[in-house]
Amino acid sequence: MKKTIDFIKDKIKITPEIGIVLGSGLGDFADSIEEKIEIPFTEIPDFPVSTVKGHDGKLIFGNINGKEVCIMKGRIHFYEGYDISDVVFPIKVIAELGVKTLIVTNAAGGVNTDFEPGDLMIITDHINLMGKNPLIGPNDESVGPRFLDMTNLYDRDLVELAEKAGKDLNVKTQKGVYMYFTGPSYETAAEVRMARILGADAAGMSTVPEVIIARHRGLKILGISTITNMGTGVLDKPLDHTEVVEVGKEVSGKFTDLLNKIIEDM
Repeated sequence: MKKTIDFIKDKIKITPEIGIVLGSGLGDFADSIEEKIEIPFTEIPDFPVSTVKGHDGKLIFGNINGKEVCIMKGRIHFYEGYDISDVVFPIKVIAELGVKTLIVTNAAGGVNTDFEPGDLMIITDHINLMGKNPLIGPNDESVGPRFLDMTNLYDRDLVELAEKAGKDLNVKTQKGVYMYFTGPSYETAAEVRMARILGADAAGMSTVPEVIIARHRGLKILGISTITNMGTGVLDKPLDHTEVVEVGKEVSGKFTDLLNKIIEDM
């Protein structure tokens, strides 16, 4: 990792305090950053490369509302064939660069039947259905504890701040639990029903490994899901990743406004 960190520090002149991971179709938010420096994943030593449509694969550094930030425009997914350690490597990097607060976003399928495509859901908790944990293996006690406490994982103060930002902007927000499936196949109708019974409000294929690693390193975490489609079986229609990206772009305006307001109020 030292080679990765040294390469990035040589390119930037800031110490980012906020890290932001942008999910499918949500990359337009990065256009609001000032004094930006863009570094493609492909140029960074030892950095994994995103292969998914809607994920540009760049680290972007700069300023938003007076805060120095690091944006991941695109992420790495387990279903791309990467080891779980590669999936969370970027989070380890941005933590090492100085980030103290992580805002993680994603495109998700609605499990809660009161939701509808285009809703923004503030994550209050998650269910790791995958069962695989990025902390399995030797633990470095200088980084974080062997047995990690997950109380208040999605920081309650940040959840309240995000809710208030939505009200101030007249942007409708939901709150709910995110369930992590590996993908890349969408969930079956039976799996969506199971998720609902277990208490999930949305389902997706990312976020949870990143959040576990961020928590291990002591970061405060806020999660926001864009409900880009309803889960299989909720509506009588097939699912398509093109729709996920399109709905993400359709809500990009209110998503950008909300995220900017949250950062301003931090």
